[in-house]
Amino acid sequence: MKKVLIANRGEIARRVIRSLKKMNIATVAIYSDADANAPHVHEADEAVYVGKSPSSESYLQQDVILKYCKELGVEGIHPGYGFLSENAGFARKVKEAGIKFIGPSPEAMELMGDKLSAKQAVKNYNVPLVPGVDEAITDVEAAKKIAAEVGFPILIKASAGGGGKGMRLVENVGEFEEQMKMAQSEARSSFGDDAVFIEKFVTKPRHIEIQVFADQLGNVVYLFERECSIQRRHQKVIEEAPSAILSPELRKKMGEAAVAVCKACNYEGAGTVEFLLDAELNFYFLEMNTRLQVEHPVTEEITGTDLVEWQVRVARGERLPKLQDELSIHGHSIEVRVYAEDTLNGFIPDIGTLNRYRRPRKDLARVDDAFEEGMEVPIYYDPMIAKLVVWAETREEAIDKMIVAINNYQISGLKTTLDFGKFVMMHPAFQSGDFDTNFVKHYFQDPTVMWDMFKDEKQALEAGIEKIWGDLTEKANKNAASRNITSTWKLHAH
Repeated sequence: MKKVLIANRGEIARRVIRSLKKMNIATVAIYSDADANAPHVHEADEAVYVGKSPSSESYLQQDVILKYCKELGVEGIHPGYGFLSENAGFARKVKEAGIKFIGPSPEAMELMGDKLSAKQAVKNYNVPLVPGVDEAITDVEAAKKIAAEVGFPILIKASAGGGGKGMRLVENVGEFEEQMKMAQSEARSSFGDDAVFIEKFVTKPRHIEIQVFADQLGNVVYLFERECSIQRRHQKVIEEAPSAILSPELRKKMGEAAVAVCKACNYEGAGTVEFLLDAELNFYFLEMNTRLQVEHPVTEEITGTDLVEWQVRVARGERLPKLQDELSIHGHSIEVRVYAEDTLNGFIPDIGTLNRYRRPRKDLARVDDAFEEGMEVPIYYDPMIAKLVVWAETREEAIDKMIVAINNYQISGLKTTLDFGKFVMMHPAFQSGDFDTNFVKHYFQDPTVMWDMFKDEKQALEAGIEKIWGDLTEKANKNAASRNITSTWKLHAH
């Protein structure tokens, strides 16, 4: 494989280009109007224009991308994550064009892309499932009866999607019908499919995912876990590896279950098996993401691996660089996703120009990003600016290092989640390891709690909080946090 096109943008495109250059593989970037001067365009050996700024008119243009592949003699396509990375139809087109899709087969993507078919596939491999039903339901009365049998509280979930869309928590039978209709409506709008299923709601849940890798020779390994319980809107904000709560025995059980999931779908390449861990440390299969994850750097940091390089080697038909007994955990790594969002106003996406953009020192932190000082954060794509990653010998040292890294990450011109990242690092619940996916609900309902934790104005400013003009009294801060501010991002998005 001598030339690879990266069918993506931003920080993941840059991340893939770095590994490909190291492997002496020529790179082709694609770009939209909004990304004409983006770093990934300049760093690739070649770059081609694929359309207007909206992703539907550029990064999702499958035939345009394939046309360039044929013209430029591309032998492989790396899809990154998001966009076309889990599109089985695209993977099939790539294969039919005689190009290697650096990822799993279309069949594995289809099987694991639907939560219900995934559950049915892993059943035969004794992988634990959350109590509930593993078949699609559309009839409200029948669903209500099933929910009563499972026992409230329950979750109604869209079969065809993720990211919290089409998901509703139902506390009692009285609110079931309304919540199911809302879940179906959102599922239909987001995924074109209103099929839902029902699961028992797990109290104090932790989101633990296992990084897996499989080659074409039948070898499958797990590269340990990532703790992804700190979330907002059911989407991850902070990840760490390893988890503070897993014992070696539980880690092995979950890893072996994740390997079984791979075998259930004849998997190839990088994947992530997501589990729910309850208060009694019972774990349950949630879903499989058939791609590289945003948070893959923390796994690389604790295992000393390059997962993008692994993906390419597997795609070329090579054996996995390491088998299970050659893998071990060294140290602790934490990742904070730096989003252009206003934490004081419910994590509403923010837009603007990076008037000042200075990364922390390289010896302090790894920064996977796609911006330079003076650039604008486009309104058309995910508002993530960067991933801030630290490694240390122990979890406590990693937390301290992350706080220093956040303090040394200078961003002005728009609001970011750096302040929230620092709040989490300093919170007793996170430091003790005693937290779950309800962290934001329990500890961040009133975002002005940050002011209590950041004792003085200088510390708050270092955390990236842009203050309101006037007296910075407790009352002023509370008023500022409770104002119903209309997001410019939202205005542009409609």
